[in-house]
Amino acid sequence: MPAGLLAEGRQGDNSPPMSVGDLASAVKRTVEDRFGRIRVRGEISGWKRHSSGHCYFTLKDDSACIDAVIWRGQAGNLAFRPEDGAEVIATAKMTTYPARSKYQLVVERMELAGEGALMALLERRRKALAAEGLFDSARKRPLPFMPRVIGVVTSPTGAVIRDILHRLEDRCPTHVILWPVPVQGDGAAGKIAGAIRGFATHAVRPDLIIVARGGGSIEDLWAFNEEEVVRAAAESPIPLISAVGHETDTTLIDHASDLRAPTPTAAAELAVPVRAELLALLDELSARKRRCLGKRASDARERLALTAGRWPAADTLLGPKRQRLDDTAERLPRGLAARAHKAEALMNLTASRLRPDLLAQKLARASDRLAASAKMLPLVHPDRPLGRGFVRVTAAADGRTLTHAADARAAGSLLLRFGDGELPVSAEGAAPPPAPPAPAKVERTSKRAYVPPHPNLFD
Repeated sequence: MPAGLLAEGRQGDNSPPMSVGDLASAVKRTVEDRFGRIRVRGEISGWKRHSSGHCYFTLKDDSACIDAVIWRGQAGNLAFRPEDGAEVIATAKMTTYPARSKYQLVVERMELAGEGALMALLERRRKALAAEGLFDSARKRPLPFMPRVIGVVTSPTGAVIRDILHRLEDRCPTHVILWPVPVQGDGAAGKIAGAIRGFATHAVRPDLIIVARGGGSIEDLWAFNEEEVVRAAAESPIPLISAVGHETDTTLIDHASDLRAPTPTAAAELAVPVRAELLALLDELSARKRRCLGKRASDARERLALTAGRWPAADTLLGPKRQRLDDTAERLPRGLAARAHKAEALMNLTASRLRPDLLAQKLARASDRLAASAKMLPLVHPDRPLGRGFVRVTAAADGRTLTHAADARAAGSLLLRFGDGELPVSAEGAAPPPAPPAPAKVERTSKRAYVPPHPNLFD
């Protein structure tokens, strides 16, 4: 029968039509009743933690995949940090999400699918962190030789802390600060990472950190393989020794630490030297110092004795000097007497020349010469000719009197001094002076020649 335009009841229709919501609810109830609680094995893909704390991901295998969700309350109880590629076994409920017409798993508990899956996850994490350079040997720092304070991150109730304290007491007693943390179980990784970072800001900052735990299975040691613990160890500004498990146990913190110890007791041995050995070494060095100084003093005395044996006798060296001293002492009184007589004769000769009348005559002659020179000063003053039409050319910068045209052009700014004042001029671009005219015949009005000052005025 062809379909009509309007929906009508037909032969064989024995139920009313269902709404989409009713159908989705019916499917949801059917799925949840049929798959109330199941365990699913698969590989994690697309792991994502929402800001609300809920986690969304996909479980897949070679033939199919199914969406899954872990609510915030269950996500905080996981014993490991899920990541893509990890093979897990999830305990979940099957349900549907009607808004998108899809089914999904609501995971309540999730564990790694056997030790092989755990090792595969560990290897992937190791390669990823190594690619970031967290395990590079160039980042590792030397340990302090004798730390004053050692910080220990471990359980306060286990035998590990007692072994460390006992070993430190035997070797070299030092101050120890214990930061108690759980070393396995839920939340252990976060507390271990927090303790490592906390020591960097502690009021009494240690010189060295030891992160220790006793032996156990890979599940027991898994907290030390978590990424946040490895990053905290790599970022620690304080040198760090990892001592997790026994000698054959290896965790990722061992690669990020500055030094790995096979056991917690070995970590204490690596942290401090043996005090008794240091004291013995100091005693030995002190004895060697005394022997070296004694040998050096003995050699010096021997060299001194050999050198002194080669020296000549004192009388041989000092004899000529003593004789010369005696000769000088003998001549000294005669020389002093002769010098005194000569000085007395010179004084008598000079005293006869120091008569007052001679000094008065010489002073009078000097006064006459000085008066004559004072009368001549106005006549020889350089500004005297300016009143007769002459001009004195000086440099405006320093007042030097210029007597050559080249000097005037080089000076640039000039000052012309006349008899009645000064006139500033510029020599820039000045034309060369014209040839001087033939000198005119000047009649002499006076025959008196210029007489210079007496050269021996002050004799």
